[in-house]
Order: sequence, then C-alpha cells, then structure tokens
Amino acid sequence: MATTTPDSRTLNRTLLARQLLLDRAGSGAAEAIAHLIGMQSQTPTSPYPGLWTRLADFDFAELGRLLTDRRLVRLVLMRNTVHLVTVEDAPLLRSWLRDMLERRFRTSQWAAGVKDLKRPEVVAYGRELLAERPRTAEELRSRMGERFPGGDPASLVQALRLWLPLVQLPPRGVWGAGGRTAYGLLDDWLGEGPDDHAPDHAPLVRRYLAAFGPATPADMQKWCGLTGLGRAFAALNLRTYTAEDGRVLYDLPDAVLTDPSVPVSARFVADFDNLLLSHADRTRIVPEPYRARVMTANGIVRGTILVDGFVGGTWRFDRAKGTASVVVTPFAPLRARDRDALAEEGARLLAASDPGAGHDVRFDPA
Repeated sequence: MATTTPDSRTLNRTLLARQLLLDRAGSGAAEAIAHLIGMQSQTPTSPYPGLWTRLADFDFAELGRLLTDRRLVRLVLMRNTVHLVTVEDAPLLRSWLRDMLERRFRTSQWAAGVKDLKRPEVVAYGRELLAERPRTAEELRSRMGERFPGGDPASLVQALRLWLPLVQLPPRGVWGAGGRTAYGLLDDWLGEGPDDHAPDHAPLVRRYLAAFGPATPADMQKWCGLTGLGRAFAALNLRTYTAEDGRVLYDLPDAVLTDPSVPVSARFVADFDNLLLSHADRTRIVPEPYRARVMTANGIVRGTILVDGFVGGTWRFDRAKGTASVVVTPFAPLRARDRDALAEEGARLLAASDPGAGHDVRFDPA
C-alpha cells in the first residue's frame, strides 16, 4: 500500500543525495558515471563540470585518459542523445534502447531520405566502411551517398548512428582537444562481438531508481525514451509513495528518503545535466517559473546554479586570451552567503578547468 510521500524538499534532497550532489563523493569518475547510468555528452565537455561538482578529487585529465584508454565511450543512447558511459554499460544500454532508437528514427525528419533503400544493404556497407577505419560524418556522407544515390547522404549517416552502435572516438570528448567527430563501431572499439543482450527492463528500472528515485514510469520514460515501463515497474517488488498530487512514486525497497532539513552547498550543475532532464515533473529541482529560462525552445539546457538545492540561476564559461571566467546569472537577488559560496565554488572550478589562465568569477544582475 502506498504511503504519503514527503514534500518537494524531501524529494529534492533525496534526488541530490542520489545524484552525488549533497556531499562530494570519494569515488572515481568511472564509478560515478556507472552509478549515474551515464552522463549526457551531446556537448562533449558537459561531463567535466558535471563530475567536478560531484566528486571530491576529480581531475579533468582523468576523464580524457578514461576515454582514450577505452574505459569510457560516447555514443547515442538515452533520448536519442549522445551519452558518456562505461564500457560495461555501453552494449547493455544499447541493447535495452535499440527499439526506442529505431522508433525515434522512423518518426524523424531523416526517415524519408532512406525510405526507398534496403536497410540490410545500408547497414552492411556502413559496417564495411567503418571496419576499414574510423570515419568522419563528412566521409560517411560522401561514401554512403556514392553507394546509395537514391538516398539522402545526411539521412544515411543519421540512419547508421541509430541502426548501428557507433562510438564517437577520442580526441572528441577530451578536455582541451579539438577535431571533427570520428565514428567507429562499438564492438571494434571494445574488441568484443556485437551486443546481444536481452532487453530486460527490470535491471534498468532498479538502476534508474537508485540514481533518480523515487519516481514514476513517466519519469523514467522522460529519462530514457522507452515506453511501456508501467508493466516493468508493476512486476518488481518496489516501495511506493503517494505524491501530493496523487501520483504513485516508486522506489527501491531498501532505499531511504533524505531529511528535507539537510543543508545543501552551492553547486554549479553542467549544461544538459541529467539532473534536470530525467523526470516528467521537474519541480523537485527546477521551480516552474524558471523552467523556460533553463530549457529553451530549441533544446538548449543551460548550466545552472543550485541555491538551497533548487535551480536559482544559470552559469557559463567565458574565455578570452589568457583569461577564463565563470559568469553567474541569478534569477533572483542572492543572499550574501550564497553569493560568497558561489564565488568560492566558481574559483575552484576555474582552477580545475583552466589552471594556466587568469581567473574571474562575475555575477550578472538578477
């Protein structure tokens, strides 16, 4: 039987605890990414401040080494967006999400560009090209367009990204490195055979709740894009709560809720962080009046500051020759102690992200 859930502050504190944002964790980057079930990396640099704000001893160089050493990979996963995940999770998640990715492609603007082509032939030729060596999107468009003149080259590349598990290879995603996106086959990059895991949703539900719960099936659908999750929730032995609006929230049987009075330090949350993107009801972290200022109509999700645990403004890096700044834009006037805490956090972030530059933390007027 469902019991009454605590208020939004309890849900807020519980989410922050499970997201490693109450106290910085002592784990390494790979362990944190595994717990979070990946970090959105559509913007390749987003995971760096995202991990820095969660981990006690995060080194920006460590994440680059994990990518180049093939312990972490970047590929299209949840919500049809690029995520940074561990090599253990990459084939598993790709299998779980395969049907969703294919459905997203069928309903996308790109589907018309390949509708007259035979999928097995497209996949086989894409595999042949990528087995030879990694290819940039430009190379793939050129070669695939030559091979399939009846298709749209850009659509062919988009199809390959979802029909095949393609990794975006480093140096893409390495802090301070540039270069075009180069794609490789996941199984070639990992030295393993193609993924063949059965799409059992139960383990994914448990892991989602451990990182984002308590939550509803609709919340989890917002996080990953899968549908039909109500059956998976119902089949598990989960604890339930009744939310203030009557929704049933599910949680792991042994999970605990966090005391709503626990103080929360100032935090800089990365752009596109899954903290903000993984619930249908985001008011546990983003006050509704601020939502449009954080999540724009064209899909941009800005970096945010947490004030007393809730989104209270945005932030961004601002770099010029020899200098690096963090610019904070609060949504309401900050208390002196919150401003001081954010200034201290911003200085520490710059010391980690731009150690050789002059540093400055600036505040825009509210």
